[in-house]
Amino acid sequence: MAKMVGDMLFLAQADNNLLKPELVKIDLEAEIRILFDYLGAWAEERDVTLEITGQQICIFGDRLMIRRALSNVLSNAIRYTPPGNSVDVTLELAAKAATVRIENSRPMIPAEHINRIFERFYRTDASRQRSGEGAGLGFSDSDIHR
Repeated sequence: MAKMVGDMLFLAQADNNLLKPELVKIDLEAEIRILFDYLGAWAEERDVTLEITGQQICIFGDRLMIRRALSNVLSNAIRYTPPGNSVDVTLELAAKAATVRIENSRPMIPAEHINRIFERFYRTDASRQRSGEGAGLGFSDSDIHR
């Protein structure tokens, strides 16, 4: 409960531009490897491998926010990857834009859900039952474009 309240407070601050970002140089591959170390035992328990490819990319950003975003997406990818498969992270730099692509072998999201997946609390499962995993706070569309 405390984590969910903390997450909701964080989101309220972010939505109202009350966060004070600390911009530093961030090596994306190093950040992802730190998250691989952190999430690796859980991935191994689920029989999911973690792979990273691509070029070394450094960006300027808020390390906490970048790590939080990557952790959110990676943990969801691990959670929904069928056993025996992998989560693949690819780093690309083109036209001064860094791209982090995180892919898994989960079936595609049904078309009727695509326009809503970035809504807070939205779940593709109509029953909205959770097994204690995540609070559904996710990223809003505005978070993705910041």
